Amino acid sequence: MKIEKKKYGGRQKNTPNKLTSELRNLIKIIVSNQLETIESDLKKIKPHQRIELIIKLMNFIIPKQNSITGTEGEKIEFIITKGKTIL
Repeated sequence: MKIEKKKYGGRQKNTPNKLTSELRNLIKIIVSNQLETIESDLKKIKPHQRIELIIKLMNFIIPKQNSITGTEGEKIEFIITKGKTIL
């Protein structure tokens, strides 16, 4: 049996973390200002290292996809809430 704890203080559930949001914006600004340098640095490394680095960086740019499984003929219901897909 799962016991649910009461939440006291802090942010309410689903409230975005202000510090995290501000930090992400700061990182975007820093990276945007360094795009030319980053591009020239990428050209200086070996092709296989460049590909590995790009693949690692993609995890921060492209959201990971959730897999959907089911059986043939099974109905799947999609509900879109606040830009997120919930199955």
